[in-house]
Amino acid sequence: METAKTKTEVQALEDKIENLIAIGAAIAANCIPCFEHLYEKAINSNITLAEIKRASDIAGLVKKGAHIALTNSINELIGIEETHDLPCDQTANKSCCG
Repeated sequence: METAKTKTEVQALEDKIENLIAIGAAIAANCIPCFEHLYEKAINSNITLAEIKRASDIAGLVKKGAHIALTNSINELIGIEETHDLPCDQTANKSCCG
């Protein structure tokens, strides 16, 4: 029989958090089939629409930041001095998320 401690060691995150992370990853990866599957799983797991929306918004910021950082790096490589601010107001050399 699995003890509470063993379950905690095996499952470091709650199912709800894992579902929301997976939804964010699917959105950031532009995978509509993954999102649709995970959305249905989330709804069936009593994850709220507001929680799904928040995960979606965060994924969008990460994706936007990654695109802007890539654009800034390309501009630098080809000699264009124009840079764009990241959504988190960090420089392109730092993580937009943390």
